[in-house]
Amino acid sequence: MSLGDALLKKINQKFEPSAKVLLRYRSQDLVLVTDKEGNAVQLFMGRANDEGVIKGDRYARTIKYDRDGRLLKDYWERKGKAS
Repeated sequence: MSLGDALLKKINQKFEPSAKVLLRYRSQDLVLVTDKEGNAVQLFMGRANDEGVIKGDRYARTIKYDRDGRLLKDYWERKGKAS
């Protein structure tokens, strides 16, 4: 499953630093893991069970900056199944 523009707009914003953020998007449960700057760097997307464990897909985000702080790369990549 590829990430659509509406979902990317929702998850590419700033969140609480170094936290897990629980969201709901359409019929999917989302868990975002953020870095120390508040950027989402991991995404677990699928159905959550009673314990909050997501069964679905796992995505990782790559963010790279140059020495001056300009953004060079920013993309999401599917890493496999999440369980």
